[in-house]
Amino acid sequence: MGWEHVYGPDIERDWHSPLYDSVLEDSIRRINPGAAPSAIDEALIKLRNFENAGKPGDKNFYIVANQWTFIENSNTRPDILLFLNGLPVCLFELKSPSREQTDASEAYSQIRNYMQEIPSMFIYNCICVMSDQLTSKAGTITSGEDRFMEWKLQRSSPRKTKDGNLESNAFADFTTFFQGIFQKDRLLDIIKNFICFNNDGINSYKILAGYHQYFAVRKAVERTKLAVNGDLSAGQAGGKIGVFWHTQGSGKSLSMVFYAHLLQQAIDSPTIVVITDRNDLDNQLYTQFCNCKDFLRQEPVQAESREHLKTLLEGRKANGSIFTTMQKFEEGDGPLSDRRNIIVMADGAHISFSKVQSQ
Repeated sequence: MGWEHVYGPDIERDWHSPLYDSVLEDSIRRINPGAAPSAIDEALIKLRNFENAGKPGDKNFYIVANQWTFIENSNTRPDILLFLNGLPVCLFELKSPSREQTDASEAYSQIRNYMQEIPSMFIYNCICVMSDQLTSKAGTITSGEDRFMEWKLQRSSPRKTKDGNLESNAFADFTTFFQGIFQKDRLLDIIKNFICFNNDGINSYKILAGYHQYFAVRKAVERTKLAVNGDLSAGQAGGKIGVFWHTQGSGKSLSMVFYAHLLQQAIDSPTIVVITDRNDLDNQLYTQFCNCKDFLRQEPVQAESREHLKTLLEGRKANGSIFTTMQKFEEGDGPLSDRRNIIVMADGAHISFSKVQSQ
């Protein structure tokens, strides 16, 4: 897939540094050719000295390394590391499918052990992978083993491939997994737009989008751009882009977070209005957006009434996430705003709307 391969023992370097330092220095100078030397030095110091706790394009340097020794609390050698401009962004732990009593679960335990033995390596980590070739799954440093996910889109035939298109095979294989996540452009997209932190005030979780969330959100954003530009077919006039269907427990609220995040870049800084038909669902989604407010770079609000919603919309020309229930629309009629950059997400409310229309 165009990654440059290196063999760890052949590279002269500081074994006590988690970085590929020579590549890091070269990359930061190449990507920022107009920066002052003092700025480059300051950036390198910050990258190398995080407290313990790049732009896409042809200028990025991709390296896959095996047998990369790193010495911190102990002398360790992860199976595979992916370096992006010298930063170790992905770690793979591999197990042989031919060895009895050794499988992907053992790989998970080894990754957890690495976090204790070489914690500095995980300051830069975006994705962890465990694989025994028969089963390959990806997660983050906070993912429990049950939260590591395969890269497939259906459990039985037909399935979807690395590009989200239908294919006739009945299972996702080793190649689909690695090509699906680690193509250069897609990996950059995942790191930038599909990894977020969920902070509930007590705990913080690093969330990696699942395959279904990635492809569905990407397609929903493209449909939204068509709707905003008035380019949808006559059968879907009025800016309606369709239904984003989820099964129970498949991460609907997080899909909405990733969608809202991408919309800020895709169209003219929209205001997002989330409509539900139950107060508990409204509170649930509002809480999820609050937990991810750093990722979204804005504080969500709840509308207390129809007039409050109208005031919230009138008080801003862009951005913002507003939550409301459809019952508030019974308080009056007429448009609440004539702005073009308001995106409405209806969660469950479409069922109630259908009932009202049928009556």
